[in-house]
Amino acid sequence: MTTDFKKLKASGKATLAALQKKVKEMKDTKRSDDRFWTPTVDKAGNGFAVIRFLPAPPGEPENQPWIRIWDHGFQGPGGWYIENSRTSLGTDENPVPDPVSEYNSKLWNSTTDEKSPEREQARKQKRRLHYISNILVITDPGNPDNEGKVFLFKFGKKIFDKIEDCMKFDELEPDKVLFSPFDLDEGAHFRLRIRNVEGYRNYDKSEFDKPSPLYNDFEKEEALWRSEYPLQPFIAPENFKSYDELKAKLTRVLAGSDADEAPVARRATDHEELAPKSGKTKSAPQTPQDDIPWNEDEDDEMKYFKSLAN
Repeated sequence: MTTDFKKLKASGKATLAALQKKVKEMKDTKRSDDRFWTPTVDKAGNGFAVIRFLPAPPGEPENQPWIRIWDHGFQGPGGWYIENSRTSLGTDENPVPDPVSEYNSKLWNSTTDEKSPEREQARKQKRRLHYISNILVITDPGNPDNEGKVFLFKFGKKIFDKIEDCMKFDELEPDKVLFSPFDLDEGAHFRLRIRNVEGYRNYDKSEFDKPSPLYNDFEKEEALWRSEYPLQPFIAPENFKSYDELKAKLTRVLAGSDADEAPVARRATDHEELAPKSGKTKSAPQTPQDDIPWNEDEDDEMKYFKSLAN
């Protein structure tokens, strides 16, 4: 027994290192989701890959091969607020209330000065737009093991604009060939080119190839389709935190540990009167965010903030 205790005493530093490693492994496991594909970039922040967007998975609406999610990521005196926005559950015509959006509206409408602290705070707390769809990885130089496999892919507005452009008629290009990038027979490979521009990932050089069949093999394409991951759970109401939960967290983040000294605590208190009653729900699924530039949806967000004033 004594010998074992001496061994325990002598292994202090080694035990610390082992525990630190175990904690890191637990955190990495918690953060990772092997359903999602993330493009590999070099030390300079540049990368390349070829992917194919896939149709809606089995059992889901055929006209919804992607889902749209808004989230928030900002820091206040009381810590970080990193949560999916309940506005993801609604539409532009019928938005679902979210405490951060309502609070930003209050900040924005409190002044007409574009450079005011209120509007600067609203910009800092703005929504971020993401899309999720199924893809087939065709070429992945940074990780060849991914090639030929189906993944979920989270991307921003710049890439979605390129998808939308393939399906949009342009009067200046009457001979433009329109196609659905999600079609297995008439879709096209997408050449994803990533560049580091002023500290942000830039996708401007990315483009679609000419439309072409994926396999020309019905059974192979059906097997691929059936291997896709469900999308609708990401926007299922039961997988979002309730309004009250988000409001409580927002108040903590804005107020900090000492509400009397927090510069925005009074605004957070005023905001509480906006809260409707809602049942408690599960947390929304978390997905990788490090490949989404924070300023990618700047233009749309300015439209959003201007709409708040109306």
